[in-house]
Amino acid sequence: MAKIKTSLRPSSSSSFLKYKLFSSSTHLKKRPPTSNSRNEVLDMPSVADQTSLDKFLNEKCRSGNVSPDEAHYVFDCMIQRQPAPHMSSFNKLFTALVKNKHYDDIISHFKRFNSTGLLPDLFTFNILLNCLCNIGRPCDGFVVLGRILRLGFSPDAVTFNSLIKGLCREGRIMKATCLFKKMFAFGCIPDVITYGTLIKGLCQTGNTSVALKLHEQMVKGNGENKVICKPDIVSYSSLIDGLCTDGSIDKAKELFSEMMSRRINPDVVSYNSLIHGLCCWGKWEEAKDLIVMMMDQHVQPNVVTFNVIIDELCKKGNIVKANKLLELMIQRDVKPNTITYNTLIDGFFMEGRVDDARELFVSMTNKGSTRDVFSYNIMINGYCKNQKLEQAVSLYSEMISEGVMLDSTTYNTLLSGLFQAGKITHAKKMLGEMRLNNVAPNECTYNILIDGLCKNGKLEIACKLFHKLAQEGLLPDVITYTIIINGFCKEGRLEEANDLLLNMEEKGFAPDVITYDTLMRGFLHNDETTKVVKLLHKMAERNIMLDAFIASIVIDLLLKDEKYRECLNWLPSFPTQESTGNWHGTGVGEQADHVEAELLLVPETFDNADGLKI
Repeated sequence: MAKIKTSLRPSSSSSFLKYKLFSSSTHLKKRPPTSNSRNEVLDMPSVADQTSLDKFLNEKCRSGNVSPDEAHYVFDCMIQRQPAPHMSSFNKLFTALVKNKHYDDIISHFKRFNSTGLLPDLFTFNILLNCLCNIGRPCDGFVVLGRILRLGFSPDAVTFNSLIKGLCREGRIMKATCLFKKMFAFGCIPDVITYGTLIKGLCQTGNTSVALKLHEQMVKGNGENKVICKPDIVSYSSLIDGLCTDGSIDKAKELFSEMMSRRINPDVVSYNSLIHGLCCWGKWEEAKDLIVMMMDQHVQPNVVTFNVIIDELCKKGNIVKANKLLELMIQRDVKPNTITYNTLIDGFFMEGRVDDARELFVSMTNKGSTRDVFSYNIMINGYCKNQKLEQAVSLYSEMISEGVMLDSTTYNTLLSGLFQAGKITHAKKMLGEMRLNNVAPNECTYNILIDGLCKNGKLEIACKLFHKLAQEGLLPDVITYTIIINGFCKEGRLEEANDLLLNMEEKGFAPDVITYDTLMRGFLHNDETTKVVKLLHKMAERNIMLDAFIASIVIDLLLKDEKYRECLNWLPSFPTQESTGNWHGTGVGEQADHVEAELLLVPETFDNADGLKI
């Protein structure tokens, strides 16, 4: 046991913090009185005797309807009492503050409580530990755990749950997993909250496969300690969301069915996760069926549900239906948020409806939504793509005057728009402003700069910038190389383009189909067919899927000369393109069917009694 205690103790660097938390000699300042302090005292509850105190604790504290000032006053009365009230009375007061998330107040009260010489019980320590972890101080939580152990208490599942939750929130998933395993050494059995917390943390850090194994151990008891625990909606929802994020939609659907077979009713969170996953991976028809099921189960959609569906409608070019869905949200008293408006604004731009996008953007403030950096970036991007550069720059100025935090996307979008308009001098000035505003250029920024310089006849400057990337602490990627290769090809400098391809491969960068496509166009333009065939061989060796342009190259070669007949063997793996623009044979777009004519979730299909209908 002693060894385990040592392994869980914080490092020596936390000794000062321990002194601050627990030293009885710590100087504590009382809350400064306000000008209305006399009136406030008169309004405070009467807790002169144990009966009135119990009434206050059982009525107001149980409901959580306690203000920090009331709690402070009652706490003062309690610690001045002789003898002091039972520890359970303090715990009731602290619990009421936890309900209202007044974590700092509890920590402050605990310091004063500790200085009086009163001895907290495990319940009190668990409250404190929970507060510390909720405000991002799990290291301090381990100080509390050390105190718990030294006083002879046995930490329980609640103790460990708070610490695991705090570690997961900070992304310290390895430490959280280790702590989970150490629970058994303390004779503490994990409960459903322990499992759910760790599963959620694992999924949020991209460790969904590990979370699935933990879920299996939880259900079947086939883990090291043979503990069986019935999963709840939290663990299922976390796993479904994690699987959908990873693209494992079939497994997510399987877990969803398993959850229902266990008579755990899906809530709006689990429905939203699966609906969003289905939409993201092109399974729109299945998503619609799930929405019908959700309505049949009387699970009411929230703002997230609406946002997912609006986003999908906008991506499918159905902005009219998406906009009607916004009207339905308001009718149903589901308040649209900034994400709702941002999605619709982007949808309007995708359809070229610039004025409608601007009108919605302007109306956001009046409708109670805050315009964030994403709102402005969507507007700037929309303006740039619709050749309204002046309006885009004007919005950039508005962002500065409104104090909106600028990010790399803001500048990258503007730089791209300025280069497309041939305004190289303005682009250089914008780059200078980017640095002045402490926004660091990233790989995307340099790709935009290099591409813009190449397309505006400044290849030499682009090459110098390319070679300076390392000095900026950045590495070129396949896009950077492809941009420079394209620049060389445009100017007929094919040998340099080919050398750069070889250099790219030597440095461990794998060319993609666009890189080969770009170089082949250059060789074809110069009628260097043999080099094109060599590149085709390379692509075949690397199992790179060929695009329609390269497929047409193979056909042209066959028409020119029978000796290229070997190229015909590659044709079965070529994707083909139909008039719809969908690619077949690659799996992409196979589920991307257009939305049916009937409207999804719109006022005329809404029935107040039964909910939404499709």
